[in-house]
Amino acid sequence: MKGHVSSIQQPAFSLHHLWHAVLQRPVRWLELYRQRRELAALSDATLHDLGLSRADIQQEAERHFWDDPLRK
Repeated sequence: MKGHVSSIQQPAFSLHHLWHAVLQRPVRWLELYRQRRELAALSDATLHDLGLSRADIQQEAERHFWDDPLRK
């Protein structure tokens, strides 16, 4: 009908969105875990080239996998 406005409301969230969010969290945690391990494995020369110290890297590498600086 012309000029008809639907009164059906969409839910504020969907199960699909919720399921996606639930699955993304462990994926992000795994990504952080891998990145921190790779960072810790860098040579001192590479760290120097990046302007980082072994102490900086040690502090980051010791963070828990769920400790996400971006809070994704």
